[in-house]
Amino acid sequence: MSTPHHPIAIVGGGLGGLTLARVLHVNGVEAAVLDLDASPAARTQGGMLDIHEDSGQPALRAAGLYEEFRALVHPGGESTRVLDKTGTVLVDDPDDGTGGRPEVDRGQLRDLLLGSLPAGTVRWGAKVTGARPLDGGRHEVTLADGTSFTTDLLIGADGAWSRVRPLLSDAKPAYVGISFVEVDLPDADVRHPVSAEVVGGGMMMALGAGKGFLAHRETDGSLHIYVALAVPEDAFDGVDFTDTEAGKAYTLGHFADWDKSLRALLADADGPLTPRHIHALPTGHRWERIPGVTLLGDAAHLMSPFAGVGANLAMFDGAELGKALAAHPGDTEAALAAYEEKLFPRSDESAAESAANGILMFGEDAPQGMLDFFAGMGG
Repeated sequence: MSTPHHPIAIVGGGLGGLTLARVLHVNGVEAAVLDLDASPAARTQGGMLDIHEDSGQPALRAAGLYEEFRALVHPGGESTRVLDKTGTVLVDDPDDGTGGRPEVDRGQLRDLLLGSLPAGTVRWGAKVTGARPLDGGRHEVTLADGTSFTTDLLIGADGAWSRVRPLLSDAKPAYVGISFVEVDLPDADVRHPVSAEVVGGGMMMALGAGKGFLAHRETDGSLHIYVALAVPEDAFDGVDFTDTEAGKAYTLGHFADWDKSLRALLADADGPLTPRHIHALPTGHRWERIPGVTLLGDAAHLMSPFAGVGANLAMFDGAELGKALAAHPGDTEAALAAYEEKLFPRSDESAAESAANGILMFGEDAPQGMLDFFAGMGG
């Protein structure tokens, strides 16, 4: 039986890969998207995203989905608060409708992109385990089920631990020194009114030296909380986070002198706790041009989330790569060279900003760094 062949294969059905597939589609170029999930509903897609006017929004325009995106925007979601550990509100920047970073639910945005693609574009349950170069810039890609396929153009949109990246780079993500414990407070206005008031209508940051609470109000009325801790990478090794009470006790132990209203963001959670280490690729990550393969999104430039640009950059990468391929029909290498020439400096700038913001947020003088940041923005 002959090996299947895809002229363009996109590994990863996240926002970046789907944006690329959509921009290619509107330009008359078809691609196959391979995703390891069994179905679109196999797992939740995370919380709220602010879609930036210089990256995510142009990507959605290129995809022909800007108006549909606007219909998903969460009114009031751009409001921002900064608190200290006593619960004192130091910055309260309301959403007056004039901001340039409207908030949407990540899952709804992904559904919009999925629904815009021809049936069968995404191959679900296709977990890529490796790839090897063939002649002429082609690659053979192997899947977990033992099958394989060949492709003329292989694009790694497969995130932090990309299986495509090793074709181009030996770089591996490294721990940045911050870990999260994620929890949710459902139906917050009714069940958790104090927490709902603390968080407000959009995003809230309660910051101290080496720790803090980052929270978003979701479109379903829940609060999504990231409890941030500057701890060694092995600090969670002895903690059983599947035991909710044990996980709470460990995490709250870091906040003994914090206000009760902030501790309640974690103490009142009745669902699972999800520990998450934050990793990043080296700032300045890049590679030599190798025929027939490239990367986008976290596969190319994984960075900490403290500039809020990861999803936006992935979508912008996808749109820019799609436009480059459409602009260079029959010359894939020219398209990839043009794409990467702009990708690298764009990635460097954002990675540096993300790293700097992490210091601002959790430095020894926190939350003063973020207060200075907002003052500099006029916020």
